[in-house]
Amino acid sequence: LKPAAHALFKKLKDEELELLVQAVESRGAWESVCVWAPRGDARGAKQGLPPQVLLCRLFRWPDVHQPHELKHLCYCAGRRGVCGDLAALCCNPHHFSRLAVPETPLPPYSKASCEHENQGTEPAATPSRRKRLGHGMRGSCWGSSLCSPLPDTSLSRSTIKDGCWCKLAYWEHRTRVGRLYAVHEASVNIFCELPWGSGFCLAQLPAAHRSRAVRRARGKIGRGLLLSREPGGIWAYNRSEHPIFVSSPTLSPPGNRRLTVLKVLPGYSAKVFDYEQVGGKGGWRLPGEGPCDPHSIRISFAKGWGPCYSRQFITSCPCWLEVLLNQLR
Repeated sequence: LKPAAHALFKKLKDEELELLVQAVESRGAWESVCVWAPRGDARGAKQGLPPQVLLCRLFRWPDVHQPHELKHLCYCAGRRGVCGDLAALCCNPHHFSRLAVPETPLPPYSKASCEHENQGTEPAATPSRRKRLGHGMRGSCWGSSLCSPLPDTSLSRSTIKDGCWCKLAYWEHRTRVGRLYAVHEASVNIFCELPWGSGFCLAQLPAAHRSRAVRRARGKIGRGLLLSREPGGIWAYNRSEHPIFVSSPTLSPPGNRRLTVLKVLPGYSAKVFDYEQVGGKGGWRLPGEGPCDPHSIRISFAKGWGPCYSRQFITSCPCWLEVLLNQLR
């Protein structure tokens, strides 16, 4: 990559090189500005790599090969073509993520063998069991028949009137910590400690007592994730150094009656909610679980859950996020 990189660097202006250095040295900790490169052939000897692919391969992912493997992040002006110069494109490697798509190898918990092994193993929810375990909760009830009652976090009419497109609820196991966080901007960062940017800082939420498991999981959140509202749906970009695990009604294939949990690796993005697919998900419910809000997303930091995990339900995860979407979008 060295000859191709040197050929590209020679074509960048001094200010663009300085911006590139700042972005690479910060490793994406801050939202850097675009680094504009000429669209002309800066690919160099035998490499055949567009500028953005070349720099992503050089500074982030050695195994990336094609532009379609990358996605512009929501704050990159290059994705909208607003630079005013069609002869330039953004090549800032921290303005891109890799795509977590169904074509990638499936994680162990979603293989067909796991579904077969776990088929019919859910305990029956008898009336007494429902009463004891909090059956019939309104709004969001993650793992309903096997969890204690959770407060109702469904969005009210006042939420829709105040103009936010979603509200965030942070949970530690079965306890919600802090108030709902309203999101009005097109994107929001969720992170643990300052100074990882502006947004929803989890360190600002008080808690009387945290178990050792929660403290360990919180230590892995780091830069957290970027949640963005884009045409057609909601995207999540994993900014941390550990995986995040995501579930929503629209991640399940049509007709699938089992829970789908998507593992999103560091540096990857995934479309975690599709506005078009949610149309037929009214009253979304899974066997062995209670009702789930069809306009919501669940995200666990560092710890997965599902049929092939020791954690069957997200309420067993130490730190997780509930994204409650405005249904009128």
